[in-house]
Amino acid sequence: YDNKTLIINELPFGRTTTSLIESIITANDKAKIKIKKIDDNTSENVEIYIHLAAGTSSDKTIDALYAFTDCEVSISPNTCVIEDEKPKFLSVSEILKVSTKNTLELLRQELIIRKNELEDAWHISSLERIFIENKIYLDIENCETWESIIETIDQGLEPFKKLLKREVVREDIIKLTEIKIKRISKYDSFKANEYVKTVEGEIKECDYKLAHIVDYTINYFKGIKKRYGKNRGRKTEIRNFDTIVAAKVVVANQKLYVDYNEGFIGTSLKKADYICECSDIDDIIIFRKDGSYLVLKVADKVFVGKNLIYIGIFKRNDDRTIYNAIYRNGRIGKTYMKRFAVKGITRDKEYNLTQGTDNSKVLYFTANPNGEAELIKVYLKPKAKLKKLILDIDFANLAIKGRSSMGNILTRNSVQKITLKEKGLSTLGGQNICFDEDVLRLNSDTRGKFLGEFKSDNKILVISRSGFFRICSFELSNHFDDDILFIEKFQQEKIFTVIYYDADQNYYYLKRFTIDPHNNGNKQYDFIGENKKSKLYSFSYEKFARFQIIFGGKHKTREKEIIEADEFISVKSFKAKGKRLSNFEIKEIKEIEAIKKEEEIISLEINENPVEIENIEKEKLNDELENPKKDGEHGQMALEL
Repeated sequence: YDNKTLIINELPFGRTTTSLIESIITANDKAKIKIKKIDDNTSENVEIYIHLAAGTSSDKTIDALYAFTDCEVSISPNTCVIEDEKPKFLSVSEILKVSTKNTLELLRQELIIRKNELEDAWHISSLERIFIENKIYLDIENCETWESIIETIDQGLEPFKKLLKREVVREDIIKLTEIKIKRISKYDSFKANEYVKTVEGEIKECDYKLAHIVDYTINYFKGIKKRYGKNRGRKTEIRNFDTIVAAKVVVANQKLYVDYNEGFIGTSLKKADYICECSDIDDIIIFRKDGSYLVLKVADKVFVGKNLIYIGIFKRNDDRTIYNAIYRNGRIGKTYMKRFAVKGITRDKEYNLTQGTDNSKVLYFTANPNGEAELIKVYLKPKAKLKKLILDIDFANLAIKGRSSMGNILTRNSVQKITLKEKGLSTLGGQNICFDEDVLRLNSDTRGKFLGEFKSDNKILVISRSGFFRICSFELSNHFDDDILFIEKFQQEKIFTVIYYDADQNYYYLKRFTIDPHNNGNKQYDFIGENKKSKLYSFSYEKFARFQIIFGGKHKTREKEIIEADEFISVKSFKAKGKRLSNFEIKEIKEIEAIKKEEEIISLEINENPVEIENIEKEKLNDELENPKKDGEHGQMALEL
């Protein structure tokens, strides 16, 4: 609804408003989510209002509702059918296969039955033609008994039986005796032959369909879709859903403390040193001075040992948090430096960032959430013949390797102390972000539309079909509505050209604007007016956009008009109304190809006399400005420029 209120207007299968609200309250009581209150305004339609606490992210709360409440439930249907007189559980795909196979077999049986009917019709028609055309019916005039009539007709058919496709039986002869005299007198042999040919054609068609029964079945299903599919679109929407990872959306409902003297960490150590906020399902990573480290689950109180140098939240498969370390190998060994990530390790199992030699010691350690590489000063212990006692070290020159790598030798001499000289910048570059249009979510897994490489201060611009824009972060937990018209990496200098229908004035307006980067905070901004009946007609990010206007109604005979947007109106604020396109009735507006290029005519002024120089490449001109000719008119002009 807005950044402070969420509305639930659909219930998962098997849930009621009461059970859903109870699950939300339970999650709030367990500090999985933070809400202020819930209002149930359900009447004919479901309408549950969730009012968020101050400073709570609506996007993360939506994900948390899916992860920790009954807003999303898993349904595992067990489809039990009777197969071979036994109950059997089948999947949807198996049921479809069985159903399709049964349909194919039913269609086969239908064709066989139809073929038999056609063959019977052909047989009877052929018998009637033989019986009437050869006047066999005259032979039964002197017969006195029924049996003699049957026998006489059978004998009359004997010379023609080889022309038939099956044996003549008693029932066939009885049917011949039932033919009325009136029908015999009006018998048309031509029509009879045409009918037989038609029947033979249908028999051949049945044979073809039986030989190509799979294709026939496919066409049967297509026919059903064509006959009954119109105006009967599906009521549900097919969409894939991203799995909500609970650890990413759970509210930080605990505070983590450490007692360095006793070697304990936990959420119940209120009098110890505060580390950070966490949730009760987080994992914690700790590093010690001897180089050992491990990952463990958040607990009320747990012993982890003394000489701790770092404690933080552990994110599994995190390849952007880089640890920079310098350690001494053994008591008097060489000093090594390394950069590494800890992506995934076994919980409660101890690892070591050193080579595992006894009496090894970590001399310097930092955890960098975005792969920062700092500059440090290393002071060596003085000794004979050692001239350089201070080393300037840049971690950016060191490659990031696996957590079990040895590292590079920093020095073979003893280190006295290490100090920070200068904080560093990220060495990882940006993060590649894509937008998956199926689930309307961002991802870094190359699924969907590639938006670009994002650094910490980059933003995303979203334009909606309803005439709103917003600038948001590239957090993967962000939610987006399904009316997205345009989404891209935000570029402050980009000019947007918009045509919209103003419902207040009943005219089309054109406006050009850039977007101020201060319009962020995930807030929506309206750029076509507050009237909900106003409609966004065209949206273009072409710098020199051009449009063709086709007039309609009583002005339909008026010639088409071409609008050059940059000449029509200057760039203004997105709040500006813009300029009316035309006072005449408009039927259609088309965006057409832009013909202007970035290379514009450069006006040069020499001795206050303007000179136009066309098609001068800027690179060439700049080169001449930097290296002017000493002699000649051209060189003089460059110097005066």
